[in-house]
Amino acid sequence: MRLVIIGGGILGTAHALAAIGRGHEVVQLEREPEARGATVRNFGLVWVSGRSATELDLTLRSRQLWEEIGGRVPGVGFRPAGSITLVRTPAELAVAEAAAADPSAQARGFELLEPEQVRAINPALRGKFLAGLHCSTDAAVESRQTLPALRAHMAASGRYTFHPGTEARSVTDTGSGATVIDDQGRNHDADLVLDCPGAAHSGLTRELVGTIPVRRVRLQMMQTAPLGEPLTTAIADGDSFRYYPGFAGAETDALNREQSQTATAAEHKMQLLCVQRLHGGLTIGDTHEYEEPFAFDVDEAPYEHLTAIAEEMLGRKLPQVVRRWAGVYSQSIDPTAIVTRAEADEHIWVITGPGGRGMTLGPVLGEETADLLNL
Repeated sequence: MRLVIIGGGILGTAHALAAIGRGHEVVQLEREPEARGATVRNFGLVWVSGRSATELDLTLRSRQLWEEIGGRVPGVGFRPAGSITLVRTPAELAVAEAAAADPSAQARGFELLEPEQVRAINPALRGKFLAGLHCSTDAAVESRQTLPALRAHMAASGRYTFHPGTEARSVTDTGSGATVIDDQGRNHDADLVLDCPGAAHSGLTRELVGTIPVRRVRLQMMQTAPLGEPLTTAIADGDSFRYYPGFAGAETDALNREQSQTATAAEHKMQLLCVQRLHGGLTIGDTHEYEEPFAFDVDEAPYEHLTAIAEEMLGRKLPQVVRRWAGVYSQSIDPTAIVTRAEADEHIWVITGPGGRGMTLGPVLGEETADLLNL
């Protein structure tokens, strides 16, 4: 079977990888010279710890797939580093204790650690905290390296072609398949077309399926110069308990009710996540903005908040911040939906909306679509 995949981000690339793995031929179109949306503006985290009970099995399967991919494609930079959520107040500690006692704790790899145990695992954490919720199943990949590495791996099959700087202008179902016409006037005939547009919900995507139940979410992040020592796990703060559905419960309700976020964190719907890149620098974020139109610039106050929290956890000054950026991702509005799949025609599908989980769930969503469409 021949597939044309529109969109060169992690979702489109993961679907290409699934199709190539099943013996099919794939042509992938990306309107930019290199994908530059949410896929390369994220932490690269494969984040099991905060996933809801209904999506835990799917997330663990994706984690397994990432480890297998990392073994075949070292360039993605997979590392099973785990994470530690550092708690600094009794209310946050209650949430961590409940998570460690939950029936899913063993599957997630949760263990509640005393400060000295935290520092034994991650000696860079010399700051002040009451405890740390360790998640051994969390992992990371290098978000800016992953796509080129996966494309090179697929190209070696002889069944994959990548067209950068190429925008799909029209997609037509022919009855026996579909035809894509790009902005250079070329026709790409396919048995199946998958449009994976990321956060580009207008244009071609709207022409194909109209308005679909997704929204866009904007975030701000930053990257530092090399830390000068290993940060052996990803780290998070207690505000992440408020954000991730896997921690929902009475203790989190009490946290929200009894412990206010700082004004900046509340205004920007913030949590702290931090992961060390292979070059030694730290990627730190993030904020959440849901109401459009989004601003074109970035606010400094969230960066000051993130810096203060990170320095409190590390017990030292951060290295110089060398990059700041904003990004936009696509999120399905239905809270029970992992991703939105919309059938435009018999041989044409639109797939988007993993909601900040694209890097975590990309491989399993590609596998799931392949099963759904009998590839």
